[in-house]
Parts: sequence; C-alpha cells; structure tokens
Amino acid sequence: MLLSPTPRGARLARLLATEWLRTWDLPHSSLEVAAHLVAELASNAAIHGRVTGRGFRLVLLADAGTLRIEVTDTRGDDLPHRRPPAPDAESGRGLVLVEALADRWGAEPGPVPRKTVWAELDLSPNPGKPNFGAPVAPHQEPRGEKEPDQAPPLPPAAAAHSHG
Repeated sequence: MLLSPTPRGARLARLLATEWLRTWDLPHSSLEVAAHLVAELASNAAIHGRVTGRGFRLVLLADAGTLRIEVTDTRGDDLPHRRPPAPDAESGRGLVLVEALADRWGAEPGPVPRKTVWAELDLSPNPGKPNFGAPVAPHQEPRGEKEPDQAPPLPPAAAAHSHG
C-alpha cells in the first residue's frame, strides 16, 4: 500500500498493519513486535526517505513461518546504516530497535530512485488460517501516483543482518 511520507503516513502504516495482522490471530507478542517494526521502518521512510510528492510503500508478507515487512521509499541514494546514537540524543535509535526486534533485517537499493528496508520475524505458521502466506494488505494506489516496483522477494545473504 502506498502512503504519504509524513508522520501521519507513518502512523497510518502502523495502524493498518496492526489491523491486518490481527486477522491472522498472531500471538500478541508477535503482533506487538511487528507493529513496532512497521512503526520504525515507516517513520524512517517519512523522515529520511521523504521526497516531496512521492509516497512510501508498505508490504507485509508471510511465508513458511516468516513475516516480512518491507518499506520502499524514493531515496535510494541514502541506504540506512545503524549508528550508535549519542547518549543524550532524542532520536536516532530506530535501526537499533529494528536490529533488536527483528530476526533479520537489511536494506537494498531498488530500481532508481528507490530503496527497500526490510525486517523479518520468525513465526509459527497457523495452518488453520486461510490467509497465511498471502500478502496482508490489498493494493491501494492514490490518484496521480505511480506504484513503486516490487522489491525482490529475498535479499542477498551478504546484505542481511541477523541475530539470534
């Protein structure tokens, strides 16, 4: 789904993702972690990936017990790098949180001028849920804006960060 690169668009991304993920009956802890990841990635897109007149794209996918969250913006020239924030800084902890919460995360340049920042959570599949493995949100395209190209389904292993 395409959202405006504003704080309001980032909040809307979290709210919509949370509602869609609730339909999957995820454990509360997984739902909360996913909501935090969406909030951080969307906020980063709104703050650091903002280009006037161009939205960011949120995609949620689940497959084989993994929830993948992708946020694509139009600042492909600015790949994120986790930097330790100053102890007295009031911001700058977004990617530190993403790294702590996600099982894997990374960033990849997309077709110019885009980039996709993604995070993955390992889940236990719920075989009784018909939606498991399908995209979470339907396609929605605001008038006058072209949808970004689909990000590659899986990043190269060298670009992945993981912990565990």
